[in-house]
Amino acid sequence: MSGIADVARLAGVSKSTASRALTGGGYVSDGTRQRVADAAASLGYVPSTSAVSLATGRTRTIALIVPKVNRWYFGSIVEGVERTLIPLGYDVTLYVAEPGSRDRESLYSTYLARKRFDGIIAVALEPDDADLERLANIGKPVVSIGNALSGVPTLGLDNIAITRIITQHLISLGHTDIAFVGSTPPTDAPAKDVDERSIGYRNAMNDNGLAIRIRNVPSTLTITDAYAAAASFLADAASRPTGVVAACDEVAIGVIIAARRMGISVPTELSVVGIDGHDYAEMFSLTTIEQFPQAQGIEATRMLVRMIEGTGEVARRTEADTRLVVRSSTAPPRSS
Repeated sequence: MSGIADVARLAGVSKSTASRALTGGGYVSDGTRQRVADAAASLGYVPSTSAVSLATGRTRTIALIVPKVNRWYFGSIVEGVERTLIPLGYDVTLYVAEPGSRDRESLYSTYLARKRFDGIIAVALEPDDADLERLANIGKPVVSIGNALSGVPTLGLDNIAITRIITQHLISLGHTDIAFVGSTPPTDAPAKDVDERSIGYRNAMNDNGLAIRIRNVPSTLTITDAYAAAASFLADAASRPTGVVAACDEVAIGVIIAARRMGISVPTELSVVGIDGHDYAEMFSLTTIEQFPQAQGIEATRMLVRMIEGTGEVARRTEADTRLVVRSSTAPPRSS
């Protein structure tokens, strides 16, 4: 296996010059740097990350913190981050730490405290999360995906606006009895994005004179819990809504499965809209506001690398792209 001495010999320079050329740890002329790079490539030599870190003070590693990894949204973000970092010559260290868990406490007290990274991408932190201050005290650049956080560049959605849009979509079809499914259960910690989506629904209902019809159905943001919640409120035909605004696509899918098993036709008897653009949305013909978590991972990574390398300004708040996709889970109510 070739070493730095072999590279230096082939390039006709000293070992220290070869090391500086490959690690960026000091001045080397462009011609010499290219000659050393060519020699290293021909020998298949790659400088160790520890050597680069010693020379530059950088680890070329990004810490990515997500609350879960087995959910479509978070997994897509991880994929976007990884795909972006590899061509840029960075590694990623993934930390999965659910709020309130022992793993999350260990993450902040031990692993992040070692600072073996150049920056952090934090996903789905709450604005009042005490961990936000702990991240700031680490002294490394931080980018957030999700809720707007004070002092941290954030890539997120206008949750109030997008939920108003999908609620208005149902109202424009003629629905007046519309429920919001997926509000945070009282036993769970508050979730700002879900609260904002509920506000968007309420605003649209109020603006259309339907305040008396506002109905919030609690459920966690999972297919199974949404299925259980829907099986309960759909059981009574007399009080059953004709439309459902779901807090996310997984909730919407749970509602659709429950309706089908109960013999309730979607969309003839029940129209359902979601938010996310989940991989299963097309399978269930779900009308939804699509967001693009893989693209969010890519953009957040680019933002963070610009901060680390000082190569450009980063906005404090960046709105992620969305689009309304109308499929066959929505239609005018049968009475219309």
